[in-house]
Amino acid sequence: MAFDPPSDRRSIDALRSIMASLRAPEGGCPWDLEQTHATIAHYTIEEAYEVVDAIEQADDRDLRDELGDLLLQVVFHAQMASERGAFDFDDVVEAISDKMVRRHPHVFGDAVEKDSESQLGRWEDIKAAERAEKGKAESVLDDVPTALPGFTRAEKLARRAMRVGFDWPDPAGVIAKLREELDEVEEALAEEDDDHIREEVGDFLFTAACLTKKLRLDGESVMREANAKFQRRFAAVEEGVAESGRPWEEHRLEDLEAYWAVGKAKEKE
Repeated sequence: MAFDPPSDRRSIDALRSIMASLRAPEGGCPWDLEQTHATIAHYTIEEAYEVVDAIEQADDRDLRDELGDLLLQVVFHAQMASERGAFDFDDVVEAISDKMVRRHPHVFGDAVEKDSESQLGRWEDIKAAERAEKGKAESVLDDVPTALPGFTRAEKLARRAMRVGFDWPDPAGVIAKLREELDEVEEALAEEDDDHIREEVGDFLFTAACLTKKLRLDGESVMREANAKFQRRFAAVEEGVAESGRPWEEHRLEDLEAYWAVGKAKEKE
């Protein structure tokens, strides 16, 4: 059984029709039919990261394509839920529309916000009220998804705690705590206790996440920028090794660090 693809492919209805055809019990795609929410969850995450990558590359065409891939994931999940009688795409749209209206009373109501900072505070208050209505208010840390990347989740946990006053008064306090945690890493290393080392390194990284939140930075963005910088500068090391005519194993660490310094200096020119 063959399906005729929609002639007008610029509407969301066309995409929904294509997805329904792919999931049709007769004539559908075998791979699509085998999928569940769980089996495509990692694709949803990957597509979101690819959207971010397109944004950071300032590639509008790639961004258009990656947004389409991410939208497909939403339609895919909605189609599977519809088949179970749980909800459909229209319900998804209604839910997010209601949420955006509810969380922006300064736009769709009588509330007044002075600036984005006060608006963000109100946003968090509204979210807290929503969690309470759902019976998820036992802890201010409830409802922070465990599937988030570790550093991102640490930042969100820290931000929740900060909102109720569990916070350092200034960045200097966090930096002092970082030094304390680093000292404890060194103590664990001296003990040669792998479990203790793991625990203390984790504490150090969590405190680093608290610092990015305190400085109002996005830790994942900062980390991606640091990764990109490392990659650029390591390319200078690879170039230095290639130009030397000697294999890697014949280079001392001091030689490699010298190539690194050359790459670092070039970036500052």
